[in-house]
Amino acid sequence: MSTPFPFTAVVGQDDLRLALLLNAVSPAVGGVLVRGEKGTAKSTAVRALSALLPEVGVVAGCRFSCDPAAPDPSCPDGPHEAGSGVRRPARMVELPVGASEDRLVGALDIERALAEGVKAFEPGLLADAHRGILYVDEVNLLHDHLVDLLLDAAAMGASYVEREGVSVRHAARFLLVGTMNPEEGELRPQLLDRFGLTVEVAASREPDQRVEVVRRRLAYDDDPAGFAARWADEEAGVRARIVAARKLLPSVRLGDGALRQIAATCAAFEVDGMRADIVMARTATALAAWAGRTDVLAEDVRQAALLALPHRRRRNPFDAPGLDEDKLDQALEEFSGEDDEDPDPDGPGGGGGGGQPPRGDGDPQGGDTGARPEAGEGGEPQASGAGAGEQAPVRAAEPFRAKVLSVPGIGEGAAGRRSRARTEHGRTTGARRPRGTLTKLHLAATVQAAAPHQRARGRSGPGLVVRRDDLRQATREGREGNLVLFVVDASGSMAARQRMSAVKGAVLSLLLDAYQRRDKVGLVTFRGKDAQVALPPTSSVDAAAARLESLPTGGRTPLAAGLLKAHDVLRVERLRDPARRALVVVVTDGRATGGPEPVALAGRAARLFAAEGIASVVVDCESGPVRLGLAGQLAGELGGTAVTLDELRADSIAGLVKDVQRRAA
Repeated sequence: MSTPFPFTAVVGQDDLRLALLLNAVSPAVGGVLVRGEKGTAKSTAVRALSALLPEVGVVAGCRFSCDPAAPDPSCPDGPHEAGSGVRRPARMVELPVGASEDRLVGALDIERALAEGVKAFEPGLLADAHRGILYVDEVNLLHDHLVDLLLDAAAMGASYVEREGVSVRHAARFLLVGTMNPEEGELRPQLLDRFGLTVEVAASREPDQRVEVVRRRLAYDDDPAGFAARWADEEAGVRARIVAARKLLPSVRLGDGALRQIAATCAAFEVDGMRADIVMARTATALAAWAGRTDVLAEDVRQAALLALPHRRRRNPFDAPGLDEDKLDQALEEFSGEDDEDPDPDGPGGGGGGGQPPRGDGDPQGGDTGARPEAGEGGEPQASGAGAGEQAPVRAAEPFRAKVLSVPGIGEGAAGRRSRARTEHGRTTGARRPRGTLTKLHLAATVQAAAPHQRARGRSGPGLVVRRDDLRQATREGREGNLVLFVVDASGSMAARQRMSAVKGAVLSLLLDAYQRRDKVGLVTFRGKDAQVALPPTSSVDAAAARLESLPTGGRTPLAAGLLKAHDVLRVERLRDPARRALVVVVTDGRATGGPEPVALAGRAARLFAAEGIASVVVDCESGPVRLGLAGQLAGELGGTAVTLDELRADSIAGLVKDVQRRAA
């Protein structure tokens, strides 16, 4: 077993370490979501935490880690009698992004069922993680069906398995820790809310601190055991402090004044539901216990808000995380309780390290605040043809709920929520002989195929005699995520401010729809003399929204260049991810100007998409009493369909729901 990097040797990252330690003190806080750029010790800190957790007592031989002092009466391995049991280290179970449903929740033990004729349950990762840590790296890339199962288990503290003739319920209370890079896409709001705390991490810009990070990492890589031994005393001290805080936790008093501050803060930031209030109360109590106090102070409430609220105040994936600390201080001051002390919130917290850790320049949003201006600053220089005809970017109109645009046919891409697909996790629609490796056994079909041959095969016991030819693969149908590539006309013909605002609002609405349906998105713009890839295909729809917001307009309309650039992007993406089907959304009025025969050239470029069967839709932005119908002609060349801005609205009366249709050549 490899030696983990010591938790106390992690340089900086005060909020991250504090959030993890608070959950170690009080698992009821509800876990931690760690957001940040790559290479910021997210995974290192999480893996190091498991070595600090106190040992747990378990019933000997129980696969579900029952507590010997209070065994689960419905444990599948039970019933157990109360006793001393055995002690073992707390587990940290990692859930891979590509894990199957069977691996997560458990399933029928196929080997025993076929060989012995016994209906037995094989536990999954949720059973392994009970009374320990369930760690999901890149949690934002986790398949939706696994997210749903995690939500159910986290909410109920138990896992229910009803499948293949198996009906099992077992306890599944765990500390949920997830890490993610926001550049690769955001989490669904339902899962965001399940994490008790969230922290933003970024690499230090201080040279001395960066030097120390490198020095310690190199020393650890050279001699992991020796490096860990040098930090053993610090690790033992933190471990002892966790044990002491756990013992003190039941004695901590959460006064009415602190409760009023918690309620007022959650109301001031308009968070949904009551989970935020409960998490803040538990976090503030854990902070006091960690500091060795029995009273919750205003500084504990403030630190709890900074950890528990940022991810709950986001209304859509385009909102920047973080809190307005001036607004937070105002709410705390207005509802300060008479039974609580009121120390300086900027002073040292916790009377012993339990309050807020040092913060940089008071920036509540970490690195994200600086990221958005960069997107805006980088947007204009990328545009070609800039000059006297260029107009400044306009703000997008209010987004709306868009109609569903789907790719026709049945695909086999990554799980999502847009188009029909053969998947590993949808509803079972039938069975077939496996082509290659068997990935999902259709048990009933396999038994049915093997049953007529049992006498000829000399079966004498309860087990079923099964051969390779009997095995049947389950065929399932679900939904897949697509690559939605936006091709946006930013030329002078779109430059009317009200018009471009409506166009941006429509694209923003489609981006929000793509986020909800777990798509990848890309953005190609064309104006002036050529086209630019404003955003290569990514799972981060908020990055696409930022680029869209900073998009300037003006110049001629090189429609052909935009289509050819989009075709190049799709060609490269097919090499990277051949199973993910594309949906091209061209946002234009259909005009083409600049260069020799611009209309004919655009038509030839469009026919490339039709020849390759690429699904497409043209969002017709033409306005005014006189319409040329150029967008409709373009849709015909693409082999797709055209919709107006009004028809994009899900509540529009202008037309029926229009799926993208592939026309016959």
